[in-house]
Amino acid sequence: MTVDQSSARVGDFARALADLLGRLDRDAGWCAVFLRRDPESVDACLRGRTVPPWDVVAALLGDLATTLGSADVRAEGERLRALHSAALAAHDARPGARAELVEILESTSRERRRAAAREAELRGLLAEAAPMAPTHALRVDLAWARDDHARATARCAELRTRLARLREREEDDAPLAPGPATSLDRNRMSDPASTRTAGARPGRFRGGSRFAGEPDAEAAAPPSVASPEAAPPVPAAAESPPRGARFAGATETPTAATPTTPRPDGRDRREAARIARDLVRLRDQARSGEAHALLVEAARGPAPRLPLIADELGRNGLAADWATLLWEAALLPLARLIPACDALAEAGLADDGARLLRQGAARPAPEVGRGVLGLVEEGRDGEAGRLLDAYLRTRAPEEAARSVAPDPPRLTPMLLRAARRISGRCHRDVAHALRVADPST
Repeated sequence: MTVDQSSARVGDFARALADLLGRLDRDAGWCAVFLRRDPESVDACLRGRTVPPWDVVAALLGDLATTLGSADVRAEGERLRALHSAALAAHDARPGARAELVEILESTSRERRRAAAREAELRGLLAEAAPMAPTHALRVDLAWARDDHARATARCAELRTRLARLREREEDDAPLAPGPATSLDRNRMSDPASTRTAGARPGRFRGGSRFAGEPDAEAAAPPSVASPEAAPPVPAAAESPPRGARFAGATETPTAATPTTPRPDGRDRREAARIARDLVRLRDQARSGEAHALLVEAARGPAPRLPLIADELGRNGLAADWATLLWEAALLPLARLIPACDALAEAGLADDGARLLRQGAARPAPEVGRGVLGLVEEGRDGEAGRLLDAYLRTRAPEEAARSVAPDPPRLTPMLLRAARRISGRCHRDVAHALRVADPST
């Protein structure tokens, strides 16, 4: 993509965003919040210097829904979504984009943890409040903390998806044999100019993970934002299977597969210890770019080595680095992601394995579909089913339905079986989304 093409795509979205804002009441709703709390970031988006997270655009579309019908808003949302995706791809094609995305992801993940801690604190205060004590302000604060957490979670998923796409492009362009490109990438990541703090770079969204500061105490509770780690739908009674050729085979029993993760050996233990030693040294020297490059390298290593690295990092007080390594591992090709999850579970790190699987499922729907087909073609049906389970728990039914696009006749029955395993309600929602996507069924 040329520089002119990149600028044009970002500019197209900036003009569409300006048109959307022009149709909104700037003194009401989320539009007023964004403009009041961070006008510089809004201006940067309108001038095409940066691209806002999608949750910001979705919130503005929510404002638009107060004046337009749902069908019109849906059509506008689809148009903006396409322009937004193209603008992100163009923005991420710039030199140094990967280091910037890594930095933003680390910052956003910290915001997510802070929001979760704040939410837990407010829940505790509400639980301890006297029966007749005024709690309105606490409840408003709790609503905003929940919104902070949901938006930060959604943004982490969006950033991981962008990093995954960028990595795919880098791997496609890389030479077959190791060469200067690897060293160049590491040098770029360790360049102090590419790892400045968030506040030093123009156009970075400030004021918390919801792109706004603290609201007035009497503000209405914010709308909910779908979280990639949301709980599965409430179980409901099973129903008759859907009809039509598209749903053929939906009631078949899934094939189970026993994980066969290799055991770690002496080399894995030595490498895990080396990685921890090098990380301690790099952190002590404030060489954060090189530290992150080392974590990327570790995430791409053999699956049996991951639990050993987790143990070594924990011993050396590097728990935050372990969280970053898991995010990097979530960008692995899906065929390698499942063994990594199995290795963690078999080593007693089931929570980490489950989180890795959820994070790894947060990628474009067609990519998940292709990954499932690849696993099935390798005879790994059980792993394919687990991947679909995780995907359904992190995505809305409409998005899950798009995962069958690479091969609808094969993927649709598998998706419906996975939905039925979660709950009857999930199965109904996914079946409906598939019918809407293809009314002929």
